[in-house]
Amino acid sequence: MGKNRLTAAILAFSFLGLPLAGCSAEERPGPEEAVASLADGLSRMDVTGNEFAGSTVEAVNGMLEYVASGMKIKPSVTVSKIDEVSADEAVATLNYVWDVNASPEDYTYETTVTLERGKDTGWQTRFRSTTVHPDLLPWQRMVRKAAPPTRAGILGAGGSVLMGDWPVWRVVLDKSVLGGNEYAASVYYLSLFLGLDAGALTAKVQAAGPDEFVEVVTVRQDEVSPSFDSEIATIPGADALAERRVLAPSPGFAADLLGTVGPATDEMAADGLLAPGDLTGLSGLQREYDSQLRGSDAVTVRVLNADNTPSPPLFEAPAEPGVALETTLDLRIQSQAEALLSDTPGASLVAVQPSTGNVLAVADSSGGKGTQTALLGEYSLGSSFLPVTELARLRAGAAGGTEEPYIPTDADLAAASQSLGLGTTEGLGTPAFYGGVPEGGAEQTASADVPGTVLASPFAVAAVTASVGRGERVSPVLVLNPGARQDSGEGETEAPSSAEDTPSLFADEAEQLQSILRANVAGERASEELEALGYVSGKPVLAAAGTAGTGGENPGHAWVAALQGDLAVAVFLPGSSADAVAVTAAFLEALGG
Repeated sequence: MGKNRLTAAILAFSFLGLPLAGCSAEERPGPEEAVASLADGLSRMDVTGNEFAGSTVEAVNGMLEYVASGMKIKPSVTVSKIDEVSADEAVATLNYVWDVNASPEDYTYETTVTLERGKDTGWQTRFRSTTVHPDLLPWQRMVRKAAPPTRAGILGAGGSVLMGDWPVWRVVLDKSVLGGNEYAASVYYLSLFLGLDAGALTAKVQAAGPDEFVEVVTVRQDEVSPSFDSEIATIPGADALAERRVLAPSPGFAADLLGTVGPATDEMAADGLLAPGDLTGLSGLQREYDSQLRGSDAVTVRVLNADNTPSPPLFEAPAEPGVALETTLDLRIQSQAEALLSDTPGASLVAVQPSTGNVLAVADSSGGKGTQTALLGEYSLGSSFLPVTELARLRAGAAGGTEEPYIPTDADLAAASQSLGLGTTEGLGTPAFYGGVPEGGAEQTASADVPGTVLASPFAVAAVTASVGRGERVSPVLVLNPGARQDSGEGETEAPSSAEDTPSLFADEAEQLQSILRANVAGERASEELEALGYVSGKPVLAAAGTAGTGGENPGHAWVAALQGDLAVAVFLPGSSADAVAVTAAFLEALGG
């Protein structure tokens, strides 16, 4: 898309070098500047600033709006050549490129336009319908008809469908066919049949205008009976409309991460890559990878007569299907995480498989509001994020897990954090905050309530925990095939340091860290707050927990980093570490160790 814009820009500013035929010997301005201005105006579909012979700017803009409105996109117009027929007349050849879909193939053609030199003015364009297309008659207009292919899905581990294009029934209630005393009965039967809150639906119906369609609910066709639409039709005013929607397995499933799909806004269509109303990704991975998922529309360009009869196709391009986005998310683990966080506002959970680096769950309790705190949240971990500070202690020769005095320097903390993956993880496939040690962090280790020290997102904490479990630095991955990525530019974070430039985590260091984390849960020095994790079924749980203030008006938060077998988990939530431990224990228990 937009592949001819650079060429257009170069040509638009290079007209003085174009070869001219029959140039006048008089020292008068040639038509080059006027033609360049015309081409620029045609590209914008607004020729304000140009002069026209026998017409006005307003009239020409009105004609442009008519003849090209059916294209729903703007062309890129450049000048191929200029021939001066006489001292007062020139003919310019214009090259049109219509970027009709996402495929490399464009609709291109050339046409000509005549310019005349005014007696007391500069060059004026003799605008005709053929200035837009060589075969266009004054009463005709160009129309682009696009038929999008089925949008490709977002897949999870094992090929499970996390978001896909599904046939649905959109249930509506038409108030215009109901009398005021009939609303209650229709709402009652709809609520009973669909299992909806009758009070909420009643309020919605009453708030709607007397002739409005009230949106009741949208359900997947494969989840209801084959006679669903006919059964709905027996309820006065109700109807089930067949449509297709891009949906997740359940409402709100990984909503912040996966995103939504809907009609493109005027703002999104401003650059010409989309037309208003085109189905496109609006947020999350759906927007980041929109080009890959959407594919290319099948496109036909025709000319319509005044009576709307179409010409044979001027241009045709077949549809190119989108490519499914493959991710590492585990449907079962993600669902379990979301179920546990549903009653805990502001909570996040990230699960990573140490052996592969695969991100298995990215859960937020924000209800699909796009906050993405699990990946992008920037949290202070207080005075001591145990894996980092203990690794720094070990490297300084202090006995791990003891109370002996030790205050790491900034360099110690930074090196230890990088060895564990903070600030160095790469290749995730979507923006994330990778964490790190801020400048002066070592000086803040004396106070658990001072923001700073170690900063991390829940994702970064899970990555560190996975590194401890694997015995070497882990670079987590979420998107497996990001080759056709179209980045929205939103939510980008600073690029992390390359893992190749950071110190390694050695196996013996990892073993000592694992011992410390296990001793936190079971043993003579076991932490009382982590006791619940010692009763989780299955393999032994290794963990650390803590709380930290965030400074200012923000409340404190609690975190847990836990390992069980080949699973690393990070839990963040407002409140106490006991609450975070309880969520972690319930999550691991539900997965069966």
